[in-house]
Amino acid sequence: MKTETSHHSHAGIATRLSAAERLCAQRGTRLTPLRRLVLETLLRHHGSLKAYELLDTLRTVQPGAAPPTVYRALDFLTEQGLIHRLDAVNAWSACTDVGGQPHDVLVVCTRCGSVAELSDPALGRRLAACVAQAGYALSGQETELRALCPRCQQA
Repeated sequence: MKTETSHHSHAGIATRLSAAERLCAQRGTRLTPLRRLVLETLLRHHGSLKAYELLDTLRTVQPGAAPPTVYRALDFLTEQGLIHRLDAVNAWSACTDVGGQPHDVLVVCTRCGSVAELSDPALGRRLAACVAQAGYALSGQETELRALCPRCQQA
């Protein structure tokens, strides 16, 4: 099982933004300046941000940023697989690999909002089989687990 957490260096952020632009271009979509700014803000932030925390941060750079446009950018970035919507903490976080591929499991710290992305295709297949056995069809591939990160466990 592969685990990734979101700690991005300056060079890493630039690389991820370039990869996101290429991915969008390949898909026939655009990483507009606002979408890029939202993604960059999430990449720079350790953990996750709630929508209005994100909006407050964006307004320091773009004073006219409004909730509807930020929510549209968040929806777009989520659809492209560039960020995660975290129901456990009602927030968003940047995807660690910007590959646009879903992850099997997201482990979300309910205290600080940090996120670990776990990749275990066998687990994903087992979960899909269980869901199918119950007569359902998956509409998404990410499972979100609520937990406390190592730092919050020690606090």
